[in-house]
Parts: sequence; structure tokens; C-alpha cells
Amino acid sequence: MYKLLALNIDGTILKNNGRLQRETKEAVEYVKRKGVYVTLMTSRNLLAARKVAKALKLDSELITFQGAIIGKSLKEKIFEALIPEERTFNIVQVLENYNCNIRLMHERYSIGNRNKVQKNLVVKTVLSSGDPFFYPTQFVDSLGNILMDEPVAVPKIDVYFANERERNEAMSVLAKAFPTIDMIMHPNEKMEIVPQGVSKLAGLQRLGNHLGISLKEMVVIGDGLDDMPAIEAVGLGVAMGNAPVEVKKAADWVTRSNEQLGVAYMIKEHFRKQLRPEFLRKLKIKR
Repeated sequence: MYKLLALNIDGTILKNNGRLQRETKEAVEYVKRKGVYVTLMTSRNLLAARKVAKALKLDSELITFQGAIIGKSLKEKIFEALIPEERTFNIVQVLENYNCNIRLMHERYSIGNRNKVQKNLVVKTVLSSGDPFFYPTQFVDSLGNILMDEPVAVPKIDVYFANERERNEAMSVLAKAFPTIDMIMHPNEKMEIVPQGVSKLAGLQRLGNHLGISLKEMVVIGDGLDDMPAIEAVGLGVAMGNAPVEVKKAADWVTRSNEQLGVAYMIKEHFRKQLRPEFLRKLKIKR
């Protein structure tokens, strides 16, 4: 009896072109009618995640910024973890010694550097952000100079490195200098820096505690390496057909790809026999 369904956004419920398919919307509505709580878990900001949730007709708490912010809106949060202003500044100072694009992800806007960065890294940063138009992005020559005048605390820092060697070197330096942060690695030399103890899995645990739902009563569908801990921990972990091999190996079940209606297919296959809690309670009373 699963009580919660957590869906990753990019590469899972969205096609590669960013479109949300009608069949996916119908499947989410179908599982909601079964009495299942549906949420989104994403590295996206809350505003972008809320836009997707609105398209799915979800009014639930959302796990955003890799779990650093959980809530329905910027005014309705049940959890928030930020990298403090001084630590953000110090991290930026370290990163500016490397050939990378740094992006400070505030809940209402983002600031990125364009100094010493290859053009393809800037393009990659913009195209992979998943930001709606109402989430402003500004690029400056030196983030360090900006932060000296206007300090900011952020839930997440995205970093795109020119090569794996520089990323590994920066990771080693940051791990020694800042023990109160966690680093999440992605393909294509991307790194996400979050407050210590923040992850999609930790976000699910916090949301579960808030709702009174255990991890074993949850289903997670995802496609990324950052989804893998949650996929392994919940009652039913599902990997998309487009997920890396290691994610598929960690999952209980592998569905079709995001281009082949993988989420809709999985929901119809696994939830069609699950009865609504109200119906089960009536059966118990009759007995």
C-alpha cells in the first residue's frame, strides 16, 4: 500500500524537449484518485518546480533545490537550508581559481560568472537550468566582487567545470576547507554544492515525517545519479529507461524512457490494483 509518489522532473516526467505529455498528466491524476500523495523532487528552484506542479494540478509540498527547500510556495515552506553569506563568499573565492562557471541559485533569482569561462560552458549553464522566464538570471565578471557589496545566502550553488581534472581538484579543496557542505556530482563535469545533510533522499524523509508516511510507503521514479539514494531507500524504486546503468541496477523496477511515456506506463502498471484507503477501511468495518 503505497501512500506517496515522488517524481523527478527533468529526464523523468518531461520529454527531452521540456514538454509535459498529456498521458503523464492523466497518469498523475489517476494515481491521485487512488489517494496517493504526489510530489516532485528536483534540483530545480521552487518557482520552476511549482510551474510544473501547476501543469500537473498538484497542490502538494515540493522537494526543490536538491532538498534544500521543501514547500508549496516561497511563503509556505516546511524546510529550508541555506549556505550562509560568508561561506558562500568563501566558496566562490575558491572556485574562481578554476576554469568553471559558477551559478548562485537564490530562491528568486540566480547570479553567474562569465569570467575565464569558455562559451560552451555558459551555454550549458543557461540551457540546463530549467528556469522559467520569471526566474531572472544575471551574469557578472566577478562574483566575488559582487558578494563583497551584496552578500547572499543560497540553498544551492551550481558549478560547471571545463574538465574532470579541475572538478576533482576543486572538490578535494572544498571538502577540506568546508566540512559543512555536501557536493553532488553529475555527468558533464557539473557539481552542485548544497548545505550539509541536504539531498533528495533527506528531503523525502523530511516530507514523510511531516505527512506521517514512511520511506517504505513511498514510490520514487527518477533518472539521475542524484535520484539513486532515494530509489534504493524507498518501498519501490523505479528507474527510467533513459537512466544510467548504475541507477537501473539500484532500482526495483525499470520503466520505459521519458520519450516513451515511462512514468505513465509505470503508474498504470503498478497502481491499477491499489485500492483507495477509504474503500479498504469500509471493508474492514464490514468484517
